[in-house]
Amino acid sequence: MRNGILAVVMLLAGCVAALADQAAEKRFVASVDSDGVQRVTMTGGEYYFDPGVVVVKVNVPVELRVKKAEGIAPHNIVLKAPEAGIDFAEELGSEVKVIGFTPTKTGNYAFECSKRFLFFESHKEKGMHGVLEVVQ
Repeated sequence: MRNGILAVVMLLAGCVAALADQAAEKRFVASVDSDGVQRVTMTGGEYYFDPGVVVVKVNVPVELRVKKAEGIAPHNIVLKAPEAGIDFAEELGSEVKVIGFTPTKTGNYAFECSKRFLFFESHKEKGMHGVLEVVQ
């Protein structure tokens, strides 16, 4: 009986952890506005990006509107994929920063906060990273 209860508790703990991971990795699929631009609003905060996965269409202009959430740590957003028409590194502040680009190649492209304080873990290592998925 005791082993059965322990198994149920472990199963429930695993389910809760899986749901927490899903919640932490929010996914946003951009739509094309009437003016032909895909607009994405993103927040960078204490070691996260929201959303953490962004899906856009290839060869359609993107307007990424990103700002820093409240907090004292400085953050940026960096995505270097010049082969796909995507190449930016921008500091985040309380005001919305608009980053424009047109992805020219499908694929998954990682973005991150490249900040690090002294010898501590980088913001990327603390979880402040995500993926831009460029699809047909």
